[in-house]
Parts: sequence; structure tokens; C-alpha cells
Amino acid sequence: MVTMPQGKGAGRVVGSKAEAVAELMLEVAQCFFKIRALGQKTGFITGWGGGVFGFMRSLALLGPLTVPQIAQMRPTSRQRMQRLANELAAEGLVEFIDNPKHRRSKLVRLTPVGEARYSELTASLLSIASTMGGDVSEVDIRKTTDIVRHLSDDVKAYGGFNS
Repeated sequence: MVTMPQGKGAGRVVGSKAEAVAELMLEVAQCFFKIRALGQKTGFITGWGGGVFGFMRSLALLGPLTVPQIAQMRPTSRQRMQRLANELAAEGLVEFIDNPKHRRSKLVRLTPVGEARYSELTASLLSIASTMGGDVSEVDIRKTTDIVRHLSDDVKAYGGFNS
């Protein structure tokens, strides 16, 4: 058994791979809530939890998408993504355009104002990220990203989630 250092308080005993994975999941969840609070403070996330940056990033990387397509990429409902799309459209950041493949399901795309806002958010994210990581190497950060991505895929397979 190995005792894992745990910031303040007593360390946790990790005696198996399952316990180590469980500990990682709990740390990622705790980190998520801190990131979410920072995101709400900085405009990456709406006050009600809509992921502005993630929504806009999907459009920037993949081009115009339907609201159901965006929702399928996340563990969330179409209605929640529709609410976010409507809010972003009201701000002039996205627009609804005709979908040649479906008469009733419009495509959502970034407007020029939305593209500029996405660039601003990206620069802000990189600025914030540049202050984090301390003495952790880029190689270790990328390896950790791969590990978290792999575990995320396992969660999807286990739980039947789309994103």
C-alpha cells in the first residue's frame, strides 16, 4: 500500500489500481468545480452553467452544427444547448442558418462577432493556463491529459454517455 499526499490533512491509502482510479476521479471532480467557478467568474461559463467557450469551440473547430449535434457531444440535453444557443444568438455571437439536410433543424454558426469573442476567450484561457502547472513538465501535463481522456472514454463506455 502507498500513502498518497493529499494537501492538508491525512494522506489517503491507495492499495490497488481501482482505488487509485477512484482517487483520480474524485480529484478531477473537485478540480472541475474549481474550474467551473473560475469559468463563471471569467465568462467562459454562464451563471446557470452553460458552457459558452465549449459551445463556441465546437463551432470554431467543426463549423456549423445543429443544436442536437452539439448536445450529443456533451452529457447534457438538447434543451439546455438550445437555451445556450438562444442566449448566444441574442448577444450576436452565433446565428441560425438554413440546414440543407433538414428543413426544421437549423444550423448554428459563429458570427464574425462570435469569432472575435471566441479568439478573446481563447487568449484569456491561455493567459490563465500560463500561470498554472508550476514545476510540472509539459510532457507530464500532456500525459495526464491523455490519461484523463482515456478514463473519460471508459466512463462513456460504462455509462452510455454521448460526450
